[in-house]
Amino acid sequence: MDILVLNPGATEEQLKHIIKKLEGRGLQANISKGTERTIIGVIGDTSKISEDEENAIRAMPGVEDALRILKPYKLASREFKNEDTLIDVRGNIIGGRKIQVFAGPCAVENKTILMSIAQKVKDAGAAFVRGGAFKPRTSPYSFQGLGEEGLKYLAYVRKKTGMPVITEIMDPRDMEVVSKYTDIIQIGTRNMQNFRLLLEVGTAKKPVLLKRGLSATIKEWLMAAEYIMSKGNQRVILCERGIRTFETATRNTLDLSAVPVLKKLTHLPVVVDPSHGVGKWDLVAPMAKAAVAAGADGLIIEVHINPEEAFSDGEQSLRPDDFATLMKELKPVAAAVGREI
Repeated sequence: MDILVLNPGATEEQLKHIIKKLEGRGLQANISKGTERTIIGVIGDTSKISEDEENAIRAMPGVEDALRILKPYKLASREFKNEDTLIDVRGNIIGGRKIQVFAGPCAVENKTILMSIAQKVKDAGAAFVRGGAFKPRTSPYSFQGLGEEGLKYLAYVRKKTGMPVITEIMDPRDMEVVSKYTDIIQIGTRNMQNFRLLLEVGTAKKPVLLKRGLSATIKEWLMAAEYIMSKGNQRVILCERGIRTFETATRNTLDLSAVPVLKKLTHLPVVVDPSHGVGKWDLVAPMAKAAVAAGADGLIIEVHINPEEAFSDGEQSLRPDDFATLMKELKPVAAAVGREI
């Protein structure tokens, strides 16, 4: 028994009574109110609920049916919520007809460069500014980010351009400061299974973009999303950014088949990061177009005014003019699949 479907006429008193009964059995209730039905996602070890207990719950006033979900990810599954989740960030809807584009440098370097990039990507049609203030790097000697100073630059750019910002969190201890400045919290690929961090952002009141781990299966990825959602934060965005395979021609192997697969399995929005997926700037545009054709709800693209001088990931960063050209070329691709950009 993982989902309780309530009658259309179920009262608030009946709902409270059902929640109390579940909590009395050591379970938690996640309420999803639709236009016609209220659904209760039962959180906890429901395998301990006997058939008799399940039948007793099914007979409670207000309950129409009790269902079992076979998939281990309950809240993220289509079985729990069939309609697509739409996430509103300062008036920009992620998961709707419009494909949202996040663009900016890999790392925030200084206020002037960030502001210049942000204005150029906005003029080209991007809706969000991306930039890392805390950078997880393979080498401890590489640039690690500006920390709170970088976050302040992102907030400054948001104020000047009106564009929401997204940045990565690496440590649960940084939750307060990151939440203070960003509109969307990003969990990077190396932290996809940092369960302490996932639980922490699950308590945040900000949307969370969860990148796929380097070698994570789709099931493992959705289970990571379940960690976040189990703590009450339902505004999770999944991001395919390439996985590690035997292929060395590109930085990673961008698994675009994951997009339609996820669309069947989950109601959460799915975006694609072709920059990290291929690692080479001249391959970003074709993979971005392919991602839109595959059904992506958004794109994350690295842009820098001077890639050869970038502190991080210059090789995969587009110049502003190339980004503007890509945005124009994406429009007919989006239109072909019933979307807009």
